[in-house]
Amino acid sequence: MTQLNGKTALVTGASTGIGLAIARRFAQEGATVYLTGRRKVELDAAVEQIGDRAIGIRSDVSKLDDLDRVFTEIAERSGHLDIVVANAGVGDFGPLGEITEEGFDRVTAINLKGTVFTIQKALPLLSAGASVILLSSSAALRGVPGLGIYAATKAAIRSLARTWAAELAVRGIRVNALTPGPVATPGADELRAEIPQGDPAAAPTPLGRIGRPEEVAATAVYLAGDLSSFTTGAELYVDGGVTQL
Repeated sequence: MTQLNGKTALVTGASTGIGLAIARRFAQEGATVYLTGRRKVELDAAVEQIGDRAIGIRSDVSKLDDLDRVFTEIAERSGHLDIVVANAGVGDFGPLGEITEEGFDRVTAINLKGTVFTIQKALPLLSAGASVILLSSSAALRGVPGLGIYAATKAAIRSLARTWAAELAVRGIRVNALTPGPVATPGADELRAEIPQGDPAAAPTPLGRIGRPEEVAATAVYLAGDLSSFTTGAELYVDGGVTQL
């Protein structure tokens, strides 16, 4: 018996990496999954890989018109959402003295603004008992040089999970933060390549390796399903111990 049978989910930033792994696992668990991404070729490939339970909608979470289009299509096709995973995010490497206005605006627009308005615009479609999962990052707890703006947006996301969990409890909607550590994804691999060797972010985890997207997806399934029915406002770490040991 699958854990998400009959549920309808949205995963943003699901063309590659963690988002794709979550969308794929949700479909395997019986959910119908809407995937969003900015790049059509990668999004189409993700939908083809997942199969009949996947529906791709090309969009940029930092653009409110795009978000309106996403939720209009979901409303017309499904009428409701049981799960929303706000995964879309980017990171730029840059110490304090090298931060640019353009880079600041890009990271905050996608990571923070995109998360806020994704969840706000999903509200009318969220069913009673729905699960909202916000992707944070272990970088928010570690003080990694060069990742200040990225880490700040992820710390803000964790804070929003607490506030929204309190606000939406009356509707039975649960909101939790899912916090990966170092994970092998195209975006994270590119960012790690910019971090100088010897920096704490370049060190292995206590488990001696970086994580796999599928390991994060397994925790997302738990938060999305009924097994976590008494869990809200929490932060679950999938980080190989980097924030705890």
